[in-house]
This record gives sequence, C-alpha cells and structure tokens, in this order.
Amino acid sequence: MTFNDILTNINNFMYTYVLIIMLAGVGLYFTIRTKGVQFRLFKDGIKSMLEKSDKNDGEKKVSSFQALMISTASRVGTGNIAGIATAIAAGGSGAVFWMWLMALIGGASAFIESTLAQVYKVRKDGQFRGGPSYYYNIK
Repeated sequence: MTFNDILTNINNFMYTYVLIIMLAGVGLYFTIRTKGVQFRLFKDGIKSMLEKSDKNDGEKKVSSFQALMISTASRVGTGNIAGIATAIAAGGSGAVFWMWLMALIGGASAFIESTLAQVYKVRKDGQFRGGPSYYYNIK
C-alpha cells in the first residue's frame, strides 16, 4: 500500500463519516443554543435585506441587499454550483431534501460564524478586518 493509498483511505473516511456527523451535530447544537435563530429571525432578516440604504452627505452607502450579495459571492463558488447540479443528477429529489435539511441546520452555524467575525474584528489602517484567522488567535 502506497502513501497515496493511505491518504486516500483517510480522506474517504473523514469526508464520508466524520465530517457529515460533525457538521450535522454542530449545526443541531448551535440551533438549540441559539433557540433556532435561523427560524426565529427569518422574517426580520428578509425585512432588513429589503430596506433601502440612506445617502448621507452625498456619500453612497452599501445597501443590505448589496452586502448580502457580496457575502454570498464570497461563499459560493463554481464548485458549489456544480456540486449541487451533480447531486441532483445523481440523487434526484432525495438529494434536494438532504441539501435543504442541512442548509436549515447549517444556518445556525453560519450565524455563529458571522457573529464571531463581528465580535472579534479589528481596525487596521482605517479598515476593519476579521474572520476565522482573527478569532482563532484570541488571547
């Protein structure tokens, strides 16, 4: 058995069993801890997304919808789009059900990630910086 075969076996095990269970478990944990934030605040989220941005002092502001689209563009790539198409082609309606279920559960994980990014953002050279690389190194 070559080193590549060993790494392939470990990779297959991690992505087939461990990762799926961990993502579902963490999503359920955050859903319970946040009391279903992705369901409770859905109406408020839609309302916030659709409100118009104000123009102050002739300065243009980014609207909530524009911020959402920028955030979505940074998270979703062609791999995600091709992966969904492949899953639907291979799994049919069952794949769609499981994708929706994991998306609903994963909404709490996304909320927690965004909250941590806001809590631990730093101002550097007049700009705000944040994300996992910043809140991972909390001292």
